[in-house]
Amino acid sequence: MTILDHIRQPWPWYVSGPAIASIMLLLVFFGRSFGVSSNFRTMCSIAGAGKRVPFFRFDHKAQYWNLLFLAGTVAGGFIASHWLSSPRPLQLSAATIRDLADLHIHFDGLTAPSQLFGSAVLLTAKGWIILAAGGFLVGFGSRYAGGCTSGHAISGLSNLQFPSLIAVTGFFAGGLIMTHLLYPLIF
Repeated sequence: MTILDHIRQPWPWYVSGPAIASIMLLLVFFGRSFGVSSNFRTMCSIAGAGKRVPFFRFDHKAQYWNLLFLAGTVAGGFIASHWLSSPRPLQLSAATIRDLADLHIHFDGLTAPSQLFGSAVLLTAKGWIILAAGGFLVGFGSRYAGGCTSGHAISGLSNLQFPSLIAVTGFFAGGLIMTHLLYPLIF
């Protein structure tokens, strides 16, 4: 098996976990905290929103590193999905495939099932409504919680911030409610 074949497979927790931990240690060492949603505030400030809204008046130049990190995240996702994805179907346990079938989701071997995330979904009114409602809820929730899931779960908990523990508990509870109560009603 070549190195490229190893990269194409999902990485186990004992590789990805320490990689994330080492990045977080570097950020803590340099006095930085990571969060994707904070980049939206930075982009709005750069675009001039601080002239009208006090929330966007801050030194956005100090956040350029975070924008670069975000750009690297997007570029890495693009590279991984277009050039490093495995030609073989994703290997899931039989129990997970049965659980998906119970939710009326056909497992097609992709990381994101095309039944939910394919381009055909965007051609339906239901797809647009779910996309708009989901985007609104994610944006509102990130602002209301003072950060996104990555910021609270990875950066906030690494810095031992109690509000991040409360937010992550809420994210987890919300995910359980969505999966077991709301999702079957919507789909």
